[in-house]
Amino acid sequence: MFEALFLGLLQGLTEFLPISSSAHLRLAGEFLPGAGDPGATFTAITQIGTELAVLIYFRKDIARIASAWISKVVIRRDLPAESAQDVRLGWMIIVGSLPIVVLGYLFQENIRNTFRSLWLIAIVMIVFGIVLGLADRFGRSERDLSGLSSRHGLAYGFAQSLALVPGVSRSGATIAMGRVLGYTRESALRYSFLLAVPAVFGSGFYELRTAIGENDVAAPYSLVETFGATIVAFVVGYVVIAWLMKFIATRSFMPFIIYRIVLGTGILILLATGTINA
Repeated sequence: MFEALFLGLLQGLTEFLPISSSAHLRLAGEFLPGAGDPGATFTAITQIGTELAVLIYFRKDIARIASAWISKVVIRRDLPAESAQDVRLGWMIIVGSLPIVVLGYLFQENIRNTFRSLWLIAIVMIVFGIVLGLADRFGRSERDLSGLSSRHGLAYGFAQSLALVPGVSRSGATIAMGRVLGYTRESALRYSFLLAVPAVFGSGFYELRTAIGENDVAAPYSLVETFGATIVAFVVGYVVIAWLMKFIATRSFMPFIIYRIVLGTGILILLATGTINA
C-alpha cells in the first residue's frame, strides 16, 4: 500500500508537467522492492484521479463548453454569438480526441509491452525534451483558443496520441504542437488540459473495467491499493495544476526541458551499466 501511495503521489506530481508521468511510474517501479513495472493498467487508472482534478479546476470552462455544445448540437437551440466559440471548442475537443482513440485501440499490445522499454523511454525523454525546447523557443505566441481550427485541433490530437509511448508526455507533446502552431503558452497549456479529459477518462475506465473483470492476480498492486493511489494522485494533481497555471504565465518550459534531458541521460547510463533492466 505504501508503494502504491508513493506512486500515486508521483503520478499527481508529474501528470501535468511536460515530463511524462507514465515514464516516472515505470522508472520508479524498478527501485521499489518486488514491484517492477507498475503496468499500463495501474497507470491508466491512477490517471483518473488526476483528470478528476482537471474537472474540478476547470469546472466552469468545461460546464460552459459542454452546455453550449449540447444546446447547439443536440437540442438545436439558437445561441448568442458569444457562445459560438464554446461550441467550436467542444467540437475541437471531440476531433482532437479521435487520433488517440484509434491509435490506442490499434496498438494496445505495444502500449502494454513494447512501448514500456526503458531504452525507448529514455530516448524519447531526451528527444521530445529537445522538441519542446525548440517549439517553445521559436513559437510565435500570436494565437489564442478563439482561433482554434479543425486542422489545428486534429494536429493537437495527433500530438496527444504520441503520449501512448511513455516518456513523450501528453502535456509536453500537445504544448509543443501548440507552440509550433503559434499559440501562447497559456492557451496551449489550457487546451492540453481540456483535450486530455475524454482520452484519459476513456482509457482509465476501460482499464478499470478490464482489471475488475479479469481480477489479474499477477498485477503488482491490488484494486484497493490502486484506488488509494488514485485518491492521492487527485489531491496532488489539483495542487500542481494551480501552481503550473501561475508558473507558466511568467516563465518558460526550460526547467522541464533540462530535467527531461538529464533524466533521460541518467536512465541510459543506468541501463548501460546494468543497474536497471530495460
